[in-house]
Amino acid sequence: MTATPCVVAIIPARGGSKGLPGKNLRPLLGKPLIAYTIEAALQCPLVNRVIVSTDDPAIAEVAKRHGAEVPFLRPAELATDDARTEGVLQHAVEWLETHEGSRIDVVVFLQPTDLFRKRWMIEHAVRALLDDPQLDSAFVTYHDHKNYWRKCDGRYLPLAHRGYQPRQQKEPVYREDTGLACATRAAIIKQGRRIGHTVKLLINHDQASFVDIHDEFDLWMAERILAEGKRTIND
Repeated sequence: MTATPCVVAIIPARGGSKGLPGKNLRPLLGKPLIAYTIEAALQCPLVNRVIVSTDDPAIAEVAKRHGAEVPFLRPAELATDDARTEGVLQHAVEWLETHEGSRIDVVVFLQPTDLFRKRWMIEHAVRALLDDPQLDSAFVTYHDHKNYWRKCDGRYLPLAHRGYQPRQQKEPVYREDTGLACATRAAIIKQGRRIGHTVKLLINHDQASFVDIHDEFDLWMAERILAEGKRTIND
């Protein structure tokens, strides 16, 4: 009999933040910011465990109070400004395997600062991997019809020559929003990668998803959107 895949959501939430001190615990309409992402993960029927990776005992306590597990405190070297998310996810998977003997098949990366997450996002990302064994990752993207440029060797170059035809005729580009929901096989995470080679893009059309809370303005923007009823969270 084939074992049921084990799906673990991992929410990185370090204590240090220069742009918005204490951002993961900042209140948003009476609830700490991190609680919204924990609740979204807990609501997904395909997620078996919800783990918060933090170096901060205060965040750990709040996370546990809202239903997440915090089986370890993250090492200091993985909680610096320069620490990469890929290393944080890899550490969490390897810790669970080494210290608990856990078998993990799929990792769902969720970022607390990406707030406007739709209920379908986590479930569709996980379901994509469960339904297609050839997929490495599935993640949320936002489709965009704007033209983008980059700087290369002192010159500005277009990212893609898509022309200036009407918006309805222009081929869209896709902004990667893995913080909203990204499911990747644990074997890929253990290689120090967030996304594998074979992927599925989950297309999101909600403009509010651009709000990624890293400073006071971002928090104010999220509060206004919610307070005025322009969007809901985890709907």
